[in-house]
Amino acid sequence: MKAVIPAAGIGTRLRPHTLNKPKALLPVAGKPILAHIMDDLTEAGIDGFVLIVGYHGAEVREWFARERPGLDITFVEQTERLGLGHAIWTAKEAIGEEPFFCILGDTILKADYADLLASTESMIAVREVEDPRRFGVVEMDGERVKAFVEKPDVPPSNLAIVGAYLFRDGAALWRSLDRIVAEDIRTRGEYQLTDALQMMVEQGIPFRTVPVTDWYDCGKKETWLDTNRILLDRLPDTVEAEGITAPVHVAEGAAVTGSRLGPHVSVGPGAVVKDCILTDCVVGAGSRLTGCRLMHSLVGENCVLSGVAGEVNVGDYTELESEVSGDV
Repeated sequence: MKAVIPAAGIGTRLRPHTLNKPKALLPVAGKPILAHIMDDLTEAGIDGFVLIVGYHGAEVREWFARERPGLDITFVEQTERLGLGHAIWTAKEAIGEEPFFCILGDTILKADYADLLASTESMIAVREVEDPRRFGVVEMDGERVKAFVEKPDVPPSNLAIVGAYLFRDGAALWRSLDRIVAEDIRTRGEYQLTDALQMMVEQGIPFRTVPVTDWYDCGKKETWLDTNRILLDRLPDTVEAEGITAPVHVAEGAAVTGSRLGPHVSVGPGAVVKDCILTDCVVGAGSRLTGCRLMHSLVGENCVLSGVAGEVNVGDYTELESEVSGDV
């Protein structure tokens, strides 16, 4: 079975980090968000991928050609960002009418994918949330989905759609998406996947839900750091050395000297960390940090920081210098 992964979004809330790369390539616990997703799905039995790219799509192609050359990947370009329904619709020719799995390119789930993929019915991953008005929501009738509603003002339930779908009837999905695009049916200005799903329900096509407890959103600074902490806690092979308070991930090719790191620090490949104290931080590839005291911070790629203290949130190629006293 193949998986469709929409990864064409701009990631406006994560600027400046998404000025030079798509959100799906932002690093979390040692590898890009998209790599976490695809590695989990490959382990579960997915044997091919259709990646829907747009914003900085060339960087996505280059990363996978370099880091995952053996994966069966078809790239589809979404030239206009007209909603999730439109994004998936662009993959129609690449997928055909076969059953397929779909997961958003910025959604890390820890679920039993193998069990989910084995289902004989179409499935929607959901999670109970406090404020469902910010999400697509399902209304249930027993064990079956009765209705799909996109960001309702008055939610029919607190079951939010978390961005993972198993489509057993691909032909029915394409018919619904074809109609939405052809008739220009938009909700909140976009072609919504939930509208296509509702059409399928009204045609009598059954959907069931699968509850998800571990759902990690990297859509803003705070949740990016939250996800980094949670995934680092689950890594079996974090660094253990003098000056390290686990969990910490230091990528191959990075150099850490005279520093105290952790807990919850990720250092990207080729980065250099010298005479620093870092806690709860993500340091991008190729960055050089000297004499810094950072916490709750995001440092992009190829940055140069010297003597900086406190919390920072800086994008790629940033240079910062300040005076900090005290020994590491």
